[in-house]
Amino acid sequence: MRTTLVKFAVEEKMMAARHTVPDDFPRAPTLGVVSGVQPKLLVREMGGRYHTGLTDEELWTRYDVCEDLAGQLAGYASRKMSVPGLSLDDALQRVEKGLKAKVDGGQWDFSRAEIAWTLNRLRKLLSATRNEVGDSGGS
Repeated sequence: MRTTLVKFAVEEKMMAARHTVPDDFPRAPTLGVVSGVQPKLLVREMGGRYHTGLTDEELWTRYDVCEDLAGQLAGYASRKMSVPGLSLDDALQRVEKGLKAKVDGGQWDFSRAEIAWTLNRLRKLLSATRNEVGDSGGS
């Protein structure tokens, strides 16, 4: 019984850790326009309560999508950098151009802040990969 409780506690902590959004992830307020002379506050009613901006679950979902995209783009950029003469900066510029084209074309729904965060995360992932390859290649 004790083993089961310990296993459950560990799994519960892992679930909580998976739903932690980094502090540097954008938390931009939801913008909108409401006509009229009186000042207005944009809110949503959910479960009998009024909320501004994203809920914790919505924020985590947006973070998870951006993190997943950064991981997929890291694989894509790594394959492109295997071509001789294509630097990290060149690969990042190509990825950024393609990402912005998808967003501007309405195919993907990301804010400018989320694009910037995803590209920064991509740079970190690629730099870490290059450092690992460099460290293991010299041994």
